[in-house]
Formats: sequence, structure tokens, C-alpha cells
Amino acid sequence: METWTIILQGLIVLSCLGVGARMGGVAVGLWGGVGVLLLSTFFHLSPGSLPVSAMIIIFAVVTAAGAMQVAGGIDYLVGIAHRILRSNPKYITFLAPYVSWIFTIGAGTGNVYYSLLPVIEEVSFNNGIRPERPLALSPEASQLGITSSPVSAAMAIMLGLMAPLDFGLSKILLIVLPATALSIFVAALIQNRRGKEIQQDQLSLASADSMSNKTQHVAGQSLSPYAKRATWIFLSAILIIVVFGFIPALRPQIMGKEDTIMPITMTHLIAIVMMLAGVMIFMLCKIKPDTVPQTSVFRAGMVSVLALMGIAWMANTFVGAHKEFFSAFMEGQVQSHIWFLPIAYYILAALTTSQSSATLVITPVAIAIGIPPAYIIASWMAVIGIHFFPASGSQIATIQFDRSKTTTIGKWVLNHSFLIPNLIVAVTCVCIGFLIAKIGF
Repeated sequence: METWTIILQGLIVLSCLGVGARMGGVAVGLWGGVGVLLLSTFFHLSPGSLPVSAMIIIFAVVTAAGAMQVAGGIDYLVGIAHRILRSNPKYITFLAPYVSWIFTIGAGTGNVYYSLLPVIEEVSFNNGIRPERPLALSPEASQLGITSSPVSAAMAIMLGLMAPLDFGLSKILLIVLPATALSIFVAALIQNRRGKEIQQDQLSLASADSMSNKTQHVAGQSLSPYAKRATWIFLSAILIIVVFGFIPALRPQIMGKEDTIMPITMTHLIAIVMMLAGVMIFMLCKIKPDTVPQTSVFRAGMVSVLALMGIAWMANTFVGAHKEFFSAFMEGQVQSHIWFLPIAYYILAALTTSQSSATLVITPVAIAIGIPPAYIIASWMAVIGIHFFPASGSQIATIQFDRSKTTTIGKWVLNHSFLIPNLIVAVTCVCIGFLIAKIGF
């Protein structure tokens, strides 16, 4: 009877995640609250804890990033990316995904990809390269940048979960950065050979003739005189965070338990550094604080905070009440078949279309049953499964921007242009991550 009760509670959690994800925006977090209500009212579960540290990090990062955007920093970054892509058009299938990955890592948000999308399409189409090749891989690379960024919302969540295991930012980056970088290269090699050349595809050429060029030459627009300054302040803050992560001795020393001196935790340090970066941008770039909440970066970040609050509350309520059950159920499965863990991340990410949901539900269970932290991080990169179904904003936008109509959703929905690169990067980065975990940890 207890098993059926847990299954019923799990269905409630998945249903709330699914409805919230379908409605989008802050509804994801609100439905998490509904889930807590149902679990506590009908099953008498004690409400779980809230991920306060992760929420503070996200708030600090998006505030600094929003200030950078007001100063023109996002446009400055996009202009650099445009020049890189146009300078080597023959290698667009390789360059576009890496530029998307790098700039997402730097900005801490996938929103930067939307600004790169028009120029990726333009460069590939005008140089006779099938646009589907770089366009289908670039949003996948951008999502890998989310799990590789020191200042992304997903990293903030994972840092909070892994902190008690003494597995901090430096160790996480040692796994995810090389794994994601190499997986993009493998996928680009395969993508570069996919489909007919655009000159051979008459249907694509006919479609292209009926559509005007949508590209906005951001690089040619006039930038704010403080754009470069704001960008370098923000990127310097990220660099400082990475250095502190790799060299704990450089961090401020604080009083720990039993009057011992210890370095301040990275979760607190990230928030402090990004808040300081925001203040410096305000002061040195003459930004009015009340303009920051109007930026797309800040609004998207606040939606993430609200979504995280509800999802984490519901997930912690459910998982926390049944740790022993999940430990007994998954211990034999995962320890005997370690590949079960990344598959679980991938499936839940696909079903909820949320990296945060998959992270918050699967990671605590993996920690509870004693999976080594390095293998958890290697498996965590499988949250790229959010693109298994062609339903995300970046996928839909990519399809709409492709004048050649080579980037498509197929007749059977799942045979869409993004599926093959998605599976390639998922399998490759997890395999490389496991290899690094085995050798280095």
C-alpha cells in the first residue's frame, strides 16, 4: 500500500510540473506551491526546505547582468560574436555552436542565443551551407553552456546541493567544461555531413525566395559608451569567481564551527561578487537602478527564481519524505547499472522541459543513495534532454528564422532537426564526464 501511495504522490508531482511547464513563466513555480498543498493536505507530508542560497545567487547574477544589459553590454557581446561568425563562414557549423556555448557561459543565460540566431542563419545560407547544420546544433550548445556557466541558475542549484559533499565549483567545472566542449566538436563533425547541400535542395531555394532577410546587424548599431566597460566588469566578476573556486586560500576567511577559521563558501561568495559587480556597473557606467527590472535578462531571472522556489519546495517535500524508499529502490539499480542515473536525468528533463526540475528531483536521491559526486555531475549534463521534444522557445525561434526551411519538425514530431545533435551531445558529454570522473576523482 505504501508503494502505491508514493506512486500516487509522484504522479501529483509530475502532473504539477507538467501543467506548470505547459503554462510557462511564473506558473511553474506557482504549480509547485499547489503540489505542496496537495501533498501536505491529503498525504500529511511536511513541507520541504526552500533553496535559499540558490535563489540568492540567481537574484545577484541577474541583477548584475541586467545592469550590464542596460549599459549595452549584451549588444557589445553579440557584436563580437557576429564578427567572429562572419569572419569564417566556411566553418560556421563548428563556430556557431561554440560561440553560442561560450557566450552563454559568459552571460549565464541562454537568452544571448536569440541574438546570435539571425546571423548564424544569414552566414550559412549566403555561403551555400545547409542552415540546418549549424542551426540545429547551436541551441543544444547554448543549453550545454547553461550547465557549464559559473553564474547560471542551473549551476546555482547544483552548487547548493553539492556543497555539503565538499564538491564545489572548481571540481564541477573540471568535469563539465571539457566534456561539453568535446561533445560539441563531435556533434559538429556529424552535423557537417548531414543533409543535402543547399544548392541541391530546390525546395529550400524556392522557400528562401519567398522570405526576406530577417537579420538585424547588431554589430553595426551604435552602442552605449559604457557598453564595453560594463561587459568587462561583469566578465571580470566571473573570472574572480572561477579563480576563487579553484584556489580556496584566496577567499575571505570566516569563523567556522568550533571557532575554526575557514574560507567563505562559494555559494555566498558568488552572490557577494556579483552584487559588487552590479554596484560597480551602476556607479561607473551611470546606470539608473530602476531601469534594471525592465530588462529581459532580469525578468527571465526573476521567473527562474519563482520557478525554482516552487519546484524545489515541492520536490523537497516529496523526496524528503521518502528518502529511505528511494534509496532502497535506486541503490541496487544505479550501483549495478550506473547509466540509470543520466537516463533518469534525461527522461525527467524531457518530460518537464526543465533543467531545474530534473536537477532538484534526481540529485537529492542520487546523493542519498551514496553515488559519488563526480558521477552525479557527469550524469547531470544529461538534463540537455529538455530539447528531446521540439517545444522550447529557442527551438521554435530557430525553425522560424530558417529561410531555407531545412530546420524542421518532422511529420512524426520526434523526427525533428534537433533530435540527432541533442542525442549526440547528451551521450558524448556524459561518457566523457564519466571518464574524467573515473580518472580524476
